[in-house]
Amino acid sequence: MSNRPAGHATRSTIRPNSETGQGPGVRTFLRTADGIAVDSVYDPGPVVYETGPAEVVFVVAHGFTGDVDRPHVRRVARALAAYGAVVTFSFRGHGASGGRSTVGDREVLDLTAAVDWARGFGHARVVSVGFSMGGSVVLRHAALNPGAVDAVVSVSSPARWYYRGTAPMRRLHWLVTRPSGRLVGRYGFRTRIHHRDWDPVPLSPVEAAARLAPVPLLVVHGDSDGYFPLDHPRMLAEAAGEAGELWLEPGMGHAENAAGEELLARIGRWARARTGRRTD
Repeated sequence: MSNRPAGHATRSTIRPNSETGQGPGVRTFLRTADGIAVDSVYDPGPVVYETGPAEVVFVVAHGFTGDVDRPHVRRVARALAAYGAVVTFSFRGHGASGGRSTVGDREVLDLTAAVDWARGFGHARVVSVGFSMGGSVVLRHAALNPGAVDAVVSVSSPARWYYRGTAPMRRLHWLVTRPSGRLVGRYGFRTRIHHRDWDPVPLSPVEAAARLAPVPLLVVHGDSDGYFPLDHPRMLAEAAGEAGELWLEPGMGHAENAAGEELLARIGRWARARTGRRTD
């Protein structure tokens, strides 16, 4: 375990920002509070050098088996970069990051390191945007770290743990809980999954949503999501009360792959509006 603070950059590379075309980007490995190296990328977005960095920085938390270099994660980053700076990262056990995936539990520490790093670039507002597993992580992170973010967007998130009501979720549970499934995860999806059960069971997403106010929460879910039916987003929005807003997207499937350019643009505008910036 490292004694360095969460968000400490273990090594970094400054490079032209090929994703946005806006000045230099940074790629680094952050160190989490429990010593995991997390592969992370910062894109400055629409930088105005005379007045400083963009007002808003988006910290994107990908879904299970994603990573910072996956095309769908880079597409989300490009879309949000029109509305602010963007930090993307690979959760533990994914891509080039260290450790093993705990499927949403200790991943909160990965997001904490990324949010702390994002704050260090001088942006006034931080908005966490999570997809599927990442959608549950942004909820728990905000609930467990009051004041860490200024708004939360949770896309295609479960509301409760251990859900097995759909075929994709039954397959996912096999992947996570069986030795043969974890081998498939490692070699088929570049995802190294921890073999231990949760102990204790983490705060559920719906319990987390109830703790977010006054932080604004946007819950986004497709009405064709094959993983989680519509009672999940409705439970999250209801738990959030007046701080919550629910978008049920016609024809949308699950997570990043199903989030179209128009939806991502609306999310960017919502975040800027809810954190005090003009949307035009």
